[in-house]
Amino acid sequence: MRVNITIFIAGDSTAAIKIPEKRPETGWGEAFQAYLSETVNLDNRAINGKSTKSFIKEGHLKAIERSIKPGDYLIIQFGHNDQKLEDPERGTQPYGEYQQNLLKYVQVAQSVNAYPLLLTSVSRRNFTGTMIDEQSVGDYPRAMLEFAKHSNVPVLDIHKITREFLNTVGEEKSKDYFLHVAPGQSENYPDGITDNTHFNEKGAAIVAKLIAMEMMESNLSIKNFIELPR
Repeated sequence: MRVNITIFIAGDSTAAIKIPEKRPETGWGEAFQAYLSETVNLDNRAINGKSTKSFIKEGHLKAIERSIKPGDYLIIQFGHNDQKLEDPERGTQPYGEYQQNLLKYVQVAQSVNAYPLLLTSVSRRNFTGTMIDEQSVGDYPRAMLEFAKHSNVPVLDIHKITREFLNTVGEEKSKDYFLHVAPGQSENYPDGITDNTHFNEKGAAIVAKLIAMEMMESNLSIKNFIELPR
């Protein structure tokens, strides 16, 4: 079947395709193709470690601008690395440069009659007591929601739905979805790793499904290209 549109993902490591040396770390974007119809090509441009600022500065948004065409979609999801204010190459103020940068992504899509779609950042697995800390990604999810409202740009609150999912499965079971590797379990992490930001394959698959379901339940045109596997 002929591919009619492309869905681009501009984002960070939570969505990105991983090199073999990073496995079992997995980005949700790697699992997302399973929820797209045959007429859709997924072009995952998300990159580990990038913020709205560094993604632009290193030319990655410009590369998308050269490729995106009318009718395509540009999914925009950043926040985890914008949060790193101690790093001048990446850190942005949530209600300042972060929102200004989001506008640049939106304008790239709109300039060619493509569709921008903002996704708030996935939640970190930061429990305080029995519940996930709503500030696990700082003010960036709220800043994106505010920007989307004022700019009349579609947004899906993925931070909220991933936080709710983690709260439902609980502190202990939620470890099964993140990069928690015991010593000696993986050649890539011989000393083990406990990472409450990045997903393993199981976690990426769940997040991709949650995002697809949120799209299907929305009133956005992208829902027409989502198919839940049977």
